[in-house]
Amino acid sequence: MVEQKEQLYEGKAKKVFATSDPDLLIVDYKDDATAFNGLKKGTIVGKGVVNNRMSNYLMQMLEKQGIETHYVDELSERRTLVKNVKIVPLEVIMRNIVAGSLSKRTGLEEGAVPAMPVLELYYKSDELGDPMINEDHALAFGWATREELDSIASMARKINGILKEFFAGVGVDLVDFKLEFGRYKGHIILADEISPDTCRFWDSKTKTKLDKDRFRRDMGDAEGAYHEMMRRLGLKE
Repeated sequence: MVEQKEQLYEGKAKKVFATSDPDLLIVDYKDDATAFNGLKKGTIVGKGVVNNRMSNYLMQMLEKQGIETHYVDELSERRTLVKNVKIVPLEVIMRNIVAGSLSKRTGLEEGAVPAMPVLELYYKSDELGDPMINEDHALAFGWATREELDSIASMARKINGILKEFFAGVGVDLVDFKLEFGRYKGHIILADEISPDTCRFWDSKTKTKLDKDRFRRDMGDAEGAYHEMMRRLGLKE
């Protein structure tokens, strides 16, 4: 039996604990909500439960499709046992529909559909506001190797294809989403989470937003949106 040890880290949405096994960590999901790199703060009641259970469900689904993830075991509705990875300091954004910062940067109307999914890289740094970068930056500054970047891009595109099809089946458009990857025993695996915190979800018919944009944009009923996504996945609360 793995035992919880000292807290290693507390971020905007999660706490991470060491365990009696150096290869494993415990992640504890919080209800704290932040936006705009922490400038806006609040609480979405029940968010930690939704994010934990939804992430675990999707990670297990991806594992069955050949995507190795950090998921090991769901310990409770808020806590999960994961592999101890060294996070690559890059955030990978996959964009299927124009929204958010992509709309602001390009002047394209939110809801426009590009000719192909767009993969973007951002340097993972709260202090710098997670600036957008390209592969040359990542290579030049030692944030990732060529082989790692190729693995990350290939996995991100495969994950996008799997998730787009899955969510379409439950009446949801996967607009865009953030992925993080980690180094584990010499190779790259999927880490972090897949949830309404890290994805934009729109109802396929009404285009109702079912994600953290309801908090970011003061749209109201963020709790309802998160729990609706749980319902769409068939997860009991």
